[in-house]
Amino acid sequence: MTNKRIVVIGGSAAGPKAAAKARRMDQNAEITIIQREAEFSMASCGYPYYVGGTFDNRNQLIETPTGVIRDSKFFMNAKGINAVGETEAIEIDRENKKVVCRKVNSGETFEQEYDKLVIATGASPFIPPVPGTDLKGITTLQSLKDADYLRKVRDEKKIKKAIVVGGGLIGIETCEALALAGIDITVIEMLPQIMMFLDWEMAKIIENYLKTRANIITGNEVVEFLGKDGVLTGVKLKNGTELACELAVVAVGVRPNSKIASDAGIKTGERGGITVNEYMQTSDPDIYAAGDCVEVKHLISGDRVLAPFGDLANLEGRVVGQNVINEGSAKFPGTVQTGVCKIFDYVAGATGFSERIALNSVGKDITSVTWAGQDKPGFMGAKPIIVKMVADNKTGRVLGVQCVGPGDASKRIAIAATAIQAGFTVDDILNLDLPYAPPFSPAIDPVITTAHILQNKMLGRMNGISCIELKKKLDDGEDLFLLDARGPDEFEEMRMGIGETLIPLGALRKRLSEIPKDKEVVCFCKISLRGYEAAGLLEANGWKNVKVLEGGIAAWPFGREK
Repeated sequence: MTNKRIVVIGGSAAGPKAAAKARRMDQNAEITIIQREAEFSMASCGYPYYVGGTFDNRNQLIETPTGVIRDSKFFMNAKGINAVGETEAIEIDRENKKVVCRKVNSGETFEQEYDKLVIATGASPFIPPVPGTDLKGITTLQSLKDADYLRKVRDEKKIKKAIVVGGGLIGIETCEALALAGIDITVIEMLPQIMMFLDWEMAKIIENYLKTRANIITGNEVVEFLGKDGVLTGVKLKNGTELACELAVVAVGVRPNSKIASDAGIKTGERGGITVNEYMQTSDPDIYAAGDCVEVKHLISGDRVLAPFGDLANLEGRVVGQNVINEGSAKFPGTVQTGVCKIFDYVAGATGFSERIALNSVGKDITSVTWAGQDKPGFMGAKPIIVKMVADNKTGRVLGVQCVGPGDASKRIAIAATAIQAGFTVDDILNLDLPYAPPFSPAIDPVITTAHILQNKMLGRMNGISCIELKKKLDDGEDLFLLDARGPDEFEEMRMGIGETLIPLGALRKRLSEIPKDKEVVCFCKISLRGYEAAGLLEANGWKNVKVLEGGIAAWPFGREK
């Protein structure tokens, strides 16, 4: 019996993971990785932090935890895998089960036979089709070569102004990296907000903070890169504005590298990714695919989506590596599209659906709520976070959670992602037995607290109003009574400046006569805990139209008075 021949196209994340798992499953298989770049198994999610100077040793991006560089020699000696770098797979001959390959430097071609083939070709950055994209000084941050270029920019300290085109995860991470180098950064986002995985008001909180470190332009786009003698000098925006710059980093998303698959007649999806089943098997049963080049199932909607995340690429690669040896032995169920991003001293994360997606794309009958508070007790050095949770009214299932702020948002998104993937309802979260000690969290974790508030809202125990709903009422000129239940010192230090009346919670019982019963009353405080208690007191004394501003002043993104 001959040894099984496994060929992997792609040597970044999913490919090497599939190859390594296949080797652990079968020590005799003949495994080959074909990689276009010179490097293998690059920690591409670390590129912005290398550029920004979090660490200086470039090799850490391509090393094992013990400091061994993952090159061809490493793969052969440690794993018995033939890793062929600087070689591009250019054609798949499915009938004869061969991959046609070409050496990048010499142009020499050769054929690699396979029994099982893995396509892990990743994705390529999308470059807007506007004039001037060939100018020197325009780059992406997709490859190690890009990271080397931007790190050189940082170290040389010659460039003073830079533009980041795109306000998504990579764009914001690049903004931070270059700003830490002392470069004047402007982020240009075509859509009405940055970080589209968040709802507008959550993204606005991040934007307000980010504006203390960089310039942010939303609702506009680059229509031309300007240059002189082949070198970038600036950009022109859709509204006619011209901005000078010496560097432009384009980060407007990626497109799956699925052409080699589609050219071979392998099925691809509506979004351009390779179609795979739960075993990561393509329409050809002997060909598997994983990573940024595939479309996978969304576990809430059931739709096929692109999910270009490094952790998912590794998970998918592991499933593939198992199945190419023992077909049908492992499954990848799908994604809830969890992501998190560091923005200087803030964190922004999300999992599942935002409220916008749930309403616009899925048409769910939903309820959402926003909570603001601290990530741990104040005596342990607490930092503020804001959590938003969305649930299906009919089933109670939690559809999505977002968390932003300088506190430990990543932990809350990890909890929420687990709950959402498990199909938890709001009621399931109410009494989760999570680890508690003051250095790590409050006695009731913020995710559970948010679920408590969401349950109150869904059961009619609290009549909440979001910041967006309140702002619209104010803009429409509605006659509201805005009750600030904080103390006088807090009121003098900072307020929203929207015509609010200060009545501290401790004085409210004696001052009920000051509150009109013929107006809608909106109660709040810094985080609206006292606002909630004030609303309960009013309702108990006969007020009928009382609301609580969700998240209070802490989650109000429209500006405040000091």
